[in-house]
Amino acid sequence: MRFVISVIDNQTRSPHTPEEIKAIDDFNDKLAAAGQRIFAGGLESPSTSFVLDNRQGKGQMSSGPFVESSEYFSGFWIINANSLEEAQALAAEGSMSCNRKVELRQLIG
Repeated sequence: MRFVISVIDNQTRSPHTPEEIKAIDDFNDKLAAAGQRIFAGGLESPSTSFVLDNRQGKGQMSSGPFVESSEYFSGFWIINANSLEEAQALAAEGSMSCNRKVELRQLIG
């Protein structure tokens, strides 16, 4: 089963400390060693984003996030897990490693 673990940050959160960066690296290494890490990455601030809508050739583009919020996704892991319970345990560990809330969702397909 594949899941995405999305890291939830907020506008007032300070950058990761060196200890958090080490914990994130250790978590990434653990996932890779177990064959559970498919991909991981961080995201720039929502202030650097663009929303594009080209349905039916609209050609619309606006700068900034789709939804204005004090919280946003700042990174993610895509993982393999044998069960929902295993994915939940990994998400809890990821939350601890990056010192942020996370959201766990199963991928479709």
